[in-house]
Amino acid sequence: MSHERPCPDCSSPALSRRHFLQATAATAAVGALPLFATAKAAPAAPTPKSAAETAVKALYDSLSATQRKEVCFAWDHQDPKRGLLRTFVANNWQITKPTITGGFYTKDQQTMVHDVFRGLVHPEWYDRFLKQLKDDSGGQPWGATQSIAIFGTPGTDQFEMVITGRHQTLRADGNTQDHVAFGGPIFYGHAAEAFDEGPKHPGNVFWPQAIAANGVFTMLDEKQKKRALLAESPPESRVGFRGKSLQRAPGLPIAELSSDQKDAMRGVLKLLVEPFRTEDREEALAALQSQGGLDACRLTFYADSDIGDDRVWDNWRLEGPSFVWHFRGDPHVHVWVHVANDASVKLNA
Repeated sequence: MSHERPCPDCSSPALSRRHFLQATAATAAVGALPLFATAKAAPAAPTPKSAAETAVKALYDSLSATQRKEVCFAWDHQDPKRGLLRTFVANNWQITKPTITGGFYTKDQQTMVHDVFRGLVHPEWYDRFLKQLKDDSGGQPWGATQSIAIFGTPGTDQFEMVITGRHQTLRADGNTQDHVAFGGPIFYGHAAEAFDEGPKHPGNVFWPQAIAANGVFTMLDEKQKKRALLAESPPESRVGFRGKSLQRAPGLPIAELSSDQKDAMRGVLKLLVEPFRTEDREEALAALQSQGGLDACRLTFYADSDIGDDRVWDNWRLEGPSFVWHFRGDPHVHVWVHVANDASVKLNA
């Protein structure tokens, strides 16, 4: 059976799969670590003084009038095709035409953009993100296929810089939107060695997240597995919030898991936020906690995406009232993320 599927906007240009018992043990171990801030310690959140945002301000101040006309926009700029451009997200896109290292920016400005990028990812993940970007650009170095846009005025209470490219959308907003995490919806992905990676996903830096989630699936009893496994995957980009209606949605409620299963799910959640800077990690977890935490979420796997027919579910989703983390592993990894502390937040609105 062929599992290669069309991948909108993608173009073709080591980690190996672990045994489920190893994955289960790993997720249980990290699940014992604290995931949420206590009442006595407010969660960190990005500020205009955070490293990435400081670099955004320096970059903005250095831009010429010609450069600003090309890559700077009003806070509420509407694009004819994409709607509110600041909140748009896709798996492979250029938010503006000039690439970072294509000659539009000076060497100093390229360094500033890189400082923004580096400030948005956790130091332990920096090299892995560079690998992803190199693999997904046909071997080109960082910045060769990425672009940026700045919305609002850095240094004020409304600004955001967006970095886009193949398999990446990242944001730096200094928490000027304090109701959403990561500055808005983000995207990450990887096609490490081929467009169709096959069942082992060799070299894919994000595949361990799926291994951990599948480790939880192996811990479920047959009744739980039946609830958790659906026949058909939803559109991967469908990351709008369902709010209270999620209670009527299919999938396995985390609240119904046993204590050891919940520990493993905490491990999965920790792996999901792990690639990003501490401020964004904590803000995302605090937003989730404000809506009921993991107990308000559902875990769902999809049987129509099983590369190799090995019952290692390549597509899966963790969803809360205002928390969506959609992992698509067929034919390679795409991950769509949208997190807020209010389910009324709309995409492109």
